Amino acid sequence: MRILGISAFYHDSAAALIEDGQIVAAAQEERFSRKKHDARFPANAIRYCLTERGTGLRGVDRVVFYDKPFLKFERLVETYLTFAPRGFKSFRMAIPLWLREKLFLKGLLKKELGKIDGRDGWNEQLLFSEHHLSHAASAFFPSPFEEAVVLTMDGVGEWATTSAAIGKGNNLEVHKEIHFPHSLGFLYSAFTYYTGFKVNSGEYKVMGLAPYGVPRYKDRILEHLIDVKADGSFRLNLSYFNYCTGLTMTSERFHELFGGHPRRQDELLTDYHMDLAASIQAVTDEIVLRLTRSLREETGIRNLCLAGGVALNCVANGKILRDGGFEQIYIQPAAGDAGGALGAALVGYHMQLNQERRVNGDAMQGAYLGPAFSQPEVEERLKKCGARFEVLEDAALIATCAEDLAQGKALAWFQGRMEFGPRALGNRSILGDPRSPTMQKMLNLKVKYRESFRPFAPSVLRERVNDWFEMDSDSPYMLLVADVVKSRRREMTAEEKQLFGIDKLNVPRSDIPAVTHVDYSARIQTVHEDTNPRYYALLSAFERKTGCPVLVNTSFNVRGEPIVCTPEDAFRCFMGNELDVLAVGNCYLRKENQDSALRQNYETAFELD
Repeated sequence: MRILGISAFYHDSAAALIEDGQIVAAAQEERFSRKKHDARFPANAIRYCLTERGTGLRGVDRVVFYDKPFLKFERLVETYLTFAPRGFKSFRMAIPLWLREKLFLKGLLKKELGKIDGRDGWNEQLLFSEHHLSHAASAFFPSPFEEAVVLTMDGVGEWATTSAAIGKGNNLEVHKEIHFPHSLGFLYSAFTYYTGFKVNSGEYKVMGLAPYGVPRYKDRILEHLIDVKADGSFRLNLSYFNYCTGLTMTSERFHELFGGHPRRQDELLTDYHMDLAASIQAVTDEIVLRLTRSLREETGIRNLCLAGGVALNCVANGKILRDGGFEQIYIQPAAGDAGGALGAALVGYHMQLNQERRVNGDAMQGAYLGPAFSQPEVEERLKKCGARFEVLEDAALIATCAEDLAQGKALAWFQGRMEFGPRALGNRSILGDPRSPTMQKMLNLKVKYRESFRPFAPSVLRERVNDWFEMDSDSPYMLLVADVVKSRRREMTAEEKQLFGIDKLNVPRSDIPAVTHVDYSARIQTVHEDTNPRYYALLSAFERKTGCPVLVNTSFNVRGEPIVCTPEDAFRCFMGNELDVLAVGNCYLRKENQDSALRQNYETAFELD
């Protein structure tokens, strides 16, 4: 039985295909359209999923959409009626789109599906899940647990903004919910907006900025903006926010409380913005810990699954792990709306069609669920681009790339199936030597063309993780933060300890400064031989050469661009920045050997993210 899941029309559209309960393929539309956070109907992603299985839509038994638009429309109308006449402008802007498309989504979906397979119908085969149920399913059903608490946190689904469910066997039962407009995701997004970043894409920048600051505004947030109970339940003081009735996240009262208007994108970041970031991160950590502790106490269940956009907050996730309330934690790597497509398919299969669930480890397969390209196909595509390359045998490719990395070169690494979710996990990655004190700054400014404060993640061999980091558990999806072990740290001088804010950036803090944040933390990806043997081999070769089993790993793209999907995307990006070397399959490319006429300027090619 084949089930196709779809998420679309809000942000990060995606498609996922499962067959007899096993995940076959999943991908975001942005990777094909090259439009960041593309929210349109995921026609390209659907075609890919079907091609991966060698079938068409006629070979699909059900299509499941990831939420229920009528319930969302109900929220829109009830919110307007609650606050009327305030909010009429935003209501007036939203209504035409809802009446034209979203309210009659079933008809729109049938029309778009018809464009793919040329037939009408889908009345019986088209099903709908609920937003938070899709999130919860995306985390629980692929997890290695027979039973788990499933905590979902995001901006808002239909009504729910935070939900706790109990997963058991092939079923999920919602245990409790917090409803709109009280939202931890929107609280965090309000500070994303206020510190001058884009809502729904810049939250990870706030998280990365937080260690540069001091949480001096934490008490002010807890006193004025949000009332948090002992069990983690909360209510926002809506007079400080504008998302219910306006076109911005924060209100004038919010601005008065924090002493000014939101930062413009062209304004410099100051210690003040860093302190705000540190404060909202501290508040988030506290709320999430209260929620998880109370759920552990109430249910007695020892396993925890996390999903929803807030589950991408790896700092909070790391604190849950270290808190020790749950023995095992599983986090869906595509925790945001893209993962809702997979969750919808799994809801359809297990809950709506009552199909058996077979637990056999991590069903996400390392999140390597996107397109792959054969070696002949890679060579043909690169030749058409005008690329100049040599083809190396496996052992020679690994040895050559390990030597390049040891020499301080920036390596673009394009291998196997593309990752599903926002993180590059060693198949669509830019890699570097973590021992270099200049690698972080160079990659940010000359390769990624983004803010210099942005941290990079370490990939580390799984069996060596506790030699370098204060953690000894799996973290395959780069969703847990832990500190560098004390023996690898560098003690700061008295003068360096007096530095504040961004001045801390250039102070090496450990033997691997390129991946050590200013608070000695790192966002860790453990690399496993069974899920990614080629990347594991590269790390192993680098360790043999340098004694270090760690590499800098960042996504293969520049700021504002989706992660590369095809060999053509990889070559264009390679020719658009200061990358030194590119490996696509067994094709090996050096920048100095390329036709200079093919150089591109990617520095200004994409909108700021």
